[in-house]
Amino acid sequence: MKGPYLNDWHHLRTNLLRVSGWLRFEINALLEPFGITQPQFNILRILRGQQGQAISTLEIRGRMIDSKMSDTSRLVDRLAAKALITKTPSTADKRLVDVVISAQGLAVLGEIDTKMAALDDILKSITTDEVQALNRLLDKISAGITP
Repeated sequence: MKGPYLNDWHHLRTNLLRVSGWLRFEINALLEPFGITQPQFNILRILRGQQGQAISTLEIRGRMIDSKMSDTSRLVDRLAAKALITKTPSTADKRLVDVVISAQGLAVLGEIDTKMAALDDILKSITTDEVQALNRLLDKISAGITP
């Protein structure tokens, strides 16, 4: 193996960290004008996928990309303060809060989606077949990660 890498796995780890760091930076820059963070964006996308159906903060936490790093209740409170979501006490369990994305939240996501397309264009330096193969490999790695 050429280069500063100890082995192929070290090379892979370094590449994943480099690309992940770049992608997080670009997404942060894209979200900044909207006044939301990546975890808040993740919550909005989860809620949009619910198609108007309420979901608890506990369920949201379980679906988040980086659930170990997030305080879901605090994130939900901040989104509610911006009127991007609505939250109500759960009728099933008084300890939980049910959350639904608002029309304003959907509108903000629509604007963000348009801007995200530019990031997708940068990723198009690889073919569709390569994307699918890489996704299969990353899914395989993800399956081995314990939450």
